[in-house]
Amino acid sequence: MSCGDPHETECGEVLDHLYEFLDNEMPEGDCAKLRVHFEECSPCLKQYGLEQAIKALIKRSCGCDDTPTDLRSKVLARIDSIRAGQRSGEQVVVAVETTVELHAESARPAPEPGGAAEAKPAGRSGAPVEAGAQVE
Repeated sequence: MSCGDPHETECGEVLDHLYEFLDNEMPEGDCAKLRVHFEECSPCLKQYGLEQAIKALIKRSCGCDDTPTDLRSKVLARIDSIRAGQRSGEQVVVAVETTVELHAESARPAPEPGGAAEAKPAGRSGAPVEAGAQVE
C-alpha cells in the first residue's frame, strides 16, 4: 500500500512494523519515524487506526480468559529450555504436542485402512463403545 507521496519512511516499511509499533516493541527512534509518517500519510494513519481498534476489540472480548496455570508453566519452561539451548550453541528442536478429546456422543467412526469403519472411543469404564452410544 502506498499513498503515492514521497516519505522519509516508505508506507510498506511502516505497515510491516505496524504491530511492533502498536505493541510498544520498537525502539523510540523507530517509533518517532512512524509517528512522523502517520502525520503525513492519511492511508497509513487510517490503517493504524483500524488495527488499533481491532486490538482493542480483541482485548475487550477475550481479555477475561485466564490462562491455565499448568499451560503457562509448561510454556515458560519450554522458553527457558530453548533459550538455554541457544546460549550453549546446541541445535534446538521444538516439538508441539496436542491433545484431542472426543466425546462418545459426537464421535464419528474413522475409516480404517481395510475399509471397516468401526469406532472404538473409550467410555468412562475404559471399555470400547460404538459411535452414537450413550456413555454413563
